[in-house]
Amino acid sequence: MLDIKEIAKKARNAGYDYSILDTKSKNDALFAIADELENNREAIFSVNATDVENARKNGLNEALVDRLTITDSRFREMVEGVRKVATLDDPVGRIYDGRTLPNGLTLVKKSVPFGVVGVIYESRPNVTVDIAALCLKSGNACFLRGGSEAFNTNCMLHSLIVKALKEKGLNPDGVSFLESTDREMVKQMLALNEYIDVLIPRGGEKLQRMCQRESSIPVIIGGFGISHIFVDKTADLEKSVDIVINAKTQKPSACNSLDTLLLHKDIANDFIKLLLPKLAQKKVAIVAHGDVVSMCKDYDNLETGSESDFDTEFLSLKMNISIVDDVYEAIAHLRRHKASHSDAILTDSRENSKLFTQAAGSACVYVNASTRFSDGGQFGLGAEVAISTQKLHARGPMALEALTTYQYVCEGDYLCRS
Repeated sequence: MLDIKEIAKKARNAGYDYSILDTKSKNDALFAIADELENNREAIFSVNATDVENARKNGLNEALVDRLTITDSRFREMVEGVRKVATLDDPVGRIYDGRTLPNGLTLVKKSVPFGVVGVIYESRPNVTVDIAALCLKSGNACFLRGGSEAFNTNCMLHSLIVKALKEKGLNPDGVSFLESTDREMVKQMLALNEYIDVLIPRGGEKLQRMCQRESSIPVIIGGFGISHIFVDKTADLEKSVDIVINAKTQKPSACNSLDTLLLHKDIANDFIKLLLPKLAQKKVAIVAHGDVVSMCKDYDNLETGSESDFDTEFLSLKMNISIVDDVYEAIAHLRRHKASHSDAILTDSRENSKLFTQAAGSACVYVNASTRFSDGGQFGLGAEVAISTQKLHARGPMALEALTTYQYVCEGDYLCRS
């Protein structure tokens, strides 16, 4: 019978080993993991195809099936992501601050690993590899629990990572994986605060809130939120159309894809005329609000929206369109409707762009750019553990630096407090 506490205890001990690894040892292991994945490409694709087939048979929605599927480009991105992490600076041992006090005590503030990072995630099997790589480089052990829909793929990826770690003489328990689809195990994992230092849930809001509510481990929330784009009256409309199409259709199942498009009343009609043909080409469904209904009345894939649609993360080729009076009303809309992830203003007004960026409560806020850039790789951080939407410790794409905390190293010359 699977002993989850024993797995966590072993991960804890491995975390002590990983915390004192030198940079070369960590990088060598990362390159070995990338090579092992590449050498087993066909086997990974075969197992993943089985998971995808089972997911469709079980009625999993297409957005989650898309997240589950490993494509050629996603496989390359996953493997190269590991190699990218190996080339990044080691985040452990950085000195943030240092000074000598009048009493003679020297203080240094230094970055150190958390210890054990627990991650509960759904659908995306590449998360297994991304987190293993980031935790290893940041000197942390990790305890992983993937979704049942990707169970076979995750098990294979984990076995390959373990093989590479053993070949490089590293403790394989440093990347621990809960090989069970029993949901009761998740509740047990949430109680392992004695062994797991921080918990990061990656999935829908239901999973996030459950972890937040029931975990005895500190939780970092992220990965969901309604993404908005506000097109101001001063915006270049043709260029703005391209950004909207990119934000909605480049990867509809992503957490940073566009959910709600807000249009300034002065340009709404003209912008919709430019936008509709391109939305039709991409087969995007429109959820229209207020006057947008009449402006889009000849659009084939149209439905009338309700207030609750503004709180829906679609993760598919579907989006709200609504009209606002000005930037102030756009900001008020964001505040009402979970704008915590990635939100953008398209404008040629410096005043409005400054106001929007100051007032938006989003982890990532954009001026004249697609929301799809919210990503560790796009930000030059390598792979990411999650995109944090909370306000303590880490925000936005969480990569190496966000997986460290700090300690004060205090040194004296046999100093006693007077």
